Amino acid sequence: MENINNENSIGKKIYELTSNLVSICRSITGQGVRETLGLIQKRIPLKIYEVPSGTQAFDWTVPREWNIKDAYVINPQGKKIVDFKKNSLHVVGYSIPVDKEVTLSELLDHLYSIEDQPEAIPYVTSYYKERWGFCIKHNEKKKLEEGKYRVFIDSEIKDGFLNFGEIVISGKSKKEIFLSTYICHPVMANNESSGPAVMTFLVKWIMSQPREFTYRIVFVPETIGSIVYLSKNYKKMKENIIAGFNITCVGDDRNYSFLPSRKGDTLSDKAALNVLKFKHPNFIHYSFLDRGSDERQYCSPGIDLPVVSIMRSKYCEYPEYHTSLDNLDFISPEGLEGAYDVLRECLDAVENNKYYRIKCLGEPQLGKRNLYPTISTKSSKSQVKAMMDFIAYADGSNNLIDISNIINVSTSNLLPIIESLKGVGLLEIIDDRE
Repeated sequence: MENINNENSIGKKIYELTSNLVSICRSITGQGVRETLGLIQKRIPLKIYEVPSGTQAFDWTVPREWNIKDAYVINPQGKKIVDFKKNSLHVVGYSIPVDKEVTLSELLDHLYSIEDQPEAIPYVTSYYKERWGFCIKHNEKKKLEEGKYRVFIDSEIKDGFLNFGEIVISGKSKKEIFLSTYICHPVMANNESSGPAVMTFLVKWIMSQPREFTYRIVFVPETIGSIVYLSKNYKKMKENIIAGFNITCVGDDRNYSFLPSRKGDTLSDKAALNVLKFKHPNFIHYSFLDRGSDERQYCSPGIDLPVVSIMRSKYCEYPEYHTSLDNLDFISPEGLEGAYDVLRECLDAVENNKYYRIKCLGEPQLGKRNLYPTISTKSSKSQVKAMMDFIAYADGSNNLIDISNIINVSTSNLLPIIESLKGVGLLEIIDDRE
């Protein structure tokens, strides 16, 4: 990990991009999505696609496009008590236009707050049923008095497009590793400005050197975006994808979380569990029954892709979730960089999860190959124990993750050992998993 105090550290760079993404008002369609994808496209060669409203995608239909310019509520004293331009969470997502005076009673029918989080503005949406509404801190809601209130929402719902971004990075093999994150949540930092930001820097890292596998990477609006993408690509994805990661809620400093695939025994599951076991053994292991993000779509029956989620604080499980409290103060460069490192190690584990076999019969003599201390002391054996243990199980029947779990050494610590053994001609790969 880079020094986090360095202004040019990966964590600081990811945090800066997250800060830029937080400021954009987004929904599942509209100009905010296009602005978000455009901002990311300045950093990586992202292809941006558009799908017309009304397009059928499996059992779903692409909704009409929503855009908003302004919204507010003015109280009887003429003061703005709700202001979209100060925080876009103040407006229920996909609200229809409205411009009228209402009584307090009518306003309360369209006003949302959280009683047990009185200083939080909730995040509320209504994508598939037309309505209008505002969100407010509960403490502010309690202060409202009888009288006439002006409610104003300058929005538009029209036939338009759903947009998503894709990048495919070719590797030696046509087999694919799949990465997905979503771009529809506005203003909130952990959920979901952190995911696209971390993903952007993962893409830069993936592109920095030749890869064993091809990478299929998407930035989509949650649920409808993944469904649309699958409807266009699932046959090829089912044929080629060997591992996949849904990247969400990766910005805070709290514990790590893991949500498995529906089957729970895929290469993605094994790689993620192995990396977390060594790097963050106190991680929280959720059940697939706790799902709630796009792993629902990628793992659904008939699709059955090997997709898991590695998170910091899991969606739905932290108090700040889907409120204005999920802000830039809730995340940190350290939290973002930690998640970036974990995901990078998972990808390394998948890339190198070959079956290895020692080429000589019997225990190889490491000393003559400069892999063993030439003076035998009490401590010399411990210096090469990991290498000797790796050799003991590199019989062609165990892959990298198997051996790591057996000898209790992380895959990241085994990779230089593998390179050393390959470098002196002692190790061969017997299965490239083509």
